Amino acid sequence: MKTDSVRRKKLAILGSTGSIGRNTLDIVARFPERFEVVALAAGENVDLLAEQARKFRPKLISCKHPLLADKIREAIPPETKLLTGKEGALAVATHPEVELVVSAMVGAVGLIPTYEAIRAGKDIALANKETMVMAGELVMRKAEACGVKILPIDSEHSAIFQALQGNRKEDLARIILTASGGPFRTWSKERLAQVTKEEALKHPNWQMGAKITIDSATLMNKGLEVIEAHYLFQVPLEKIEVKIHPQSIVHSLVEYVDGSVIAQLGLPDMRVPIAYALSYPERLPLDLPRLDLVAASPLTFEEPDLEKFPALGLAYQAIKIGGTAPAVLNAANEVAVDAFLKGKLRFDLIPRLVAEVLEVYPFCPVKEIGDVLEADTLARLKAEAVLEKLSRETS
Repeated sequence: MKTDSVRRKKLAILGSTGSIGRNTLDIVARFPERFEVVALAAGENVDLLAEQARKFRPKLISCKHPLLADKIREAIPPETKLLTGKEGALAVATHPEVELVVSAMVGAVGLIPTYEAIRAGKDIALANKETMVMAGELVMRKAEACGVKILPIDSEHSAIFQALQGNRKEDLARIILTASGGPFRTWSKERLAQVTKEEALKHPNWQMGAKITIDSATLMNKGLEVIEAHYLFQVPLEKIEVKIHPQSIVHSLVEYVDGSVIAQLGLPDMRVPIAYALSYPERLPLDLPRLDLVAASPLTFEEPDLEKFPALGLAYQAIKIGGTAPAVLNAANEVAVDAFLKGKLRFDLIPRLVAEVLEVYPFCPVKEIGDVLEADTLARLKAEAVLEKLSRETS
């Protein structure tokens, strides 16, 4: 197919130096005739941000702090504007020339830039699941009002999105989200108390950032994906199931009322769902390794062990409560994961911290984005108090 006459789609990337951001720029580099990078936002990895600015020459970049900006000001193209902080991320997300925003920041910090991008009428390629977890109903309502498309990047939600194409929503029977089970799938409950940071960061199939890798090991990542799927596809919770699939070849499945099950398969490479989101409804000819079904076999499935991995059950509990509960779940989990990565909390106590916060937090309905932000702030304070208590108990 000829592509020289195709107008280049103008992109902004929130989280350009993370795993999703780097893979997105890899796709852009493979198809320079299809995409133009207009704006980039990153956190503290400013050396890589400067390198990206020199290669892709965006009109705007943003980093976390002014001191970090000073470090790279002379290392970026003179025509590239440099901003910092929340204001910089918002400017990247709402740049007037941008058509599609890749939302790839990790955690709650990605919510407001993504929400403001939607308000500005930008289509969203969504990798920041916390946007949906914290404020899914508000986000979907705003996207519909603004005529904005939300295209999933997560491999599981991309798989579901693809399996739904050409079928009637009323014929859907259930969604089956697959999970690798993480590196500790076969470990005993007692052994989980001894997990080290180094062990937890070794995902068996995917290369991801630290926070998402820990979430995958606790199965909280799958819980967050259940909540995301509930809002993104407007599917009742009782129609969303999770199955452990250690090979990470079947990325998710959709079952219809006649018993037909449609699955999306592929090697675990995030560039595939990223490329689909960037080029939808087209597909790009990616020069990547192809799936060999014989070599990948056997493909196995099993039920998740909610006793060993209670985080998944906590996510179902939060969405059943509704209101601010999913935002509280996410905030408490972010505090717990950060504490584990800093050596302040045992791995097996991550879900316990989250559970204790859920038990004591007074939930309220979500009427506006401020309700979500307030819940996030207060839940973090409660999570820090629980962390201190757990630290005393286990010291």
